[in-house]
Amino acid sequence: MQSLKKLARQLKKETYAVYLASIDQRVPWYARILAGVTVAYAFSPIDLIPDFIPILGYLDDLIIVPLGIWLVIKMIPPQVLVECREKAAAEIERGKPINRTAAAVIIAIWIGLGILAVIWIKQILKR
Repeated sequence: MQSLKKLARQLKKETYAVYLASIDQRVPWYARILAGVTVAYAFSPIDLIPDFIPILGYLDDLIIVPLGIWLVIKMIPPQVLVECREKAAAEIERGKPINRTAAAVIIAIWIGLGILAVIWIKQILKR
């Protein structure tokens, strides 16, 4: 259990380091975009697939986010990644980062899907 907690702390630190890299001009533009999307989703308090949905709810936490972080880390220049990891460790000691913009985007997606579902149901009932 301790190793799992250690792994979770390491993932949190890596995620924040990737965020810092996403705003660093030395990182290629395509890596910054992927980093921004991955980090926004990872730090969002709301998941695209809610955790209460069996198995699928944890899929993003266990596979999608770590895979995105891994891909972005491969694209970041090594010297920039070292600096970002050091900054991330210091920032995490001070408090927990939260991305409210990502939460708003995820909420908007759910509302949009809800509206589409209502429209679709109305069309089916008219037939």
